[in-house]
Amino acid sequence: MSYRRLGFEFRMGASTIGAIVSETSDVLWEKLQPLHMPVPTRESFRSIADDFSKIWNFPNCIGALDGKHVRIRCLKLSGSMFYNYKQYFSVVLQALVDANYRLIAIDVGGYGKQSDGGTFQASNLYRAILGGKIQIPAPRTLPETNVVAPFVFLADEAYPLMDFLLKPYGRGNLSLEEECFRSRKTVECAFGILVSKWGILDKPIKADTELVDRRVKCVCILHNAIIDKDGMDHNYTETEQTRSDSSVMWNRCNRPSNDTKTTRDIFTAYFSQQPLEYRES
Repeated sequence: MSYRRLGFEFRMGASTIGAIVSETSDVLWEKLQPLHMPVPTRESFRSIADDFSKIWNFPNCIGALDGKHVRIRCLKLSGSMFYNYKQYFSVVLQALVDANYRLIAIDVGGYGKQSDGGTFQASNLYRAILGGKIQIPAPRTLPETNVVAPFVFLADEAYPLMDFLLKPYGRGNLSLEEECFRSRKTVECAFGILVSKWGILDKPIKADTELVDRRVKCVCILHNAIIDKDGMDHNYTETEQTRSDSSVMWNRCNRPSNDTKTTRDIFTAYFSQQPLEYRES
C-alpha cells in the first residue's frame, strides 16, 4: 500500500506516513535484532552446523551465503554504481542463512554494480570475521571419519575461495557441486520467502538508499521473528519468480591459496565416498 493511500486511510500527509514507517522500522530492528538475529558465537555456529548435517547432510557447514538485488528507483546523481548487470538499479542484500531458512547475519546497501564476492569482502560480516568479533569454531572431524575439516560457509562461484568459505569447482567434480547446491538452497529459499511474504521487495522501492536499507533490515528481522514463533517447513520449494539474484560476476584476482584448495579437496573426498542413499536422503 502506498504512502498516499495510507495517508488517505488515516487522514495524514504522505510525508507523515513516511516518517512513521521509518521510525517504526528502526524501533523494530533495535528491539528485535538482539533476540532474533544476535551476533553469532562459536557455540551457535556449532549448533547451526549440527542442523545442516542433520537436515541437509552437509557436515561442518555454518551457513549458506548469497546476495539478492533489491530494486530501487533511479536515484539522482547516483551514477552507475547502483546499476546492476540485470540492467536495473538496486542495492544488495547479502545474507548468511542457517539450515532452517533463518538469517544468521545480513549486510544491506552494497552497490548493485558489485559482484556478490565483492559485496561480501566489503561487508560488515567479512570485517567482523577478520577482526575477530565473529569467531568461527575450531575444526572438527567429519562424521564417521578421522578427517579433521574446518567449519565453512557455502557460496557459489561468484565468491572467492577462502579458509572459511567453500564453493564448488568451476567444473568437474559433481559430488561436491551437488551437495553445495542442495545445501545452498536454504539461502535461495529464504530469499524466496522474503519476496513472497513482503511485497516491498517485489517492486522498486521509492526511497533514498538509507531508507531502503532500514526497511530491508526491518523485513529481515521480522522474517526471523516469524520463523522463531511459527517454525518453518523444510519442504519449501522456491519458484522461478522468487529465486535469488546471484551475480555471476567474478574478480579473477581472488586466486585461491593452496590451503583453501586443500579444504575443498577434503570435502570432495568426503562426499565422493558417501553412499548414494546417504547423499540423497
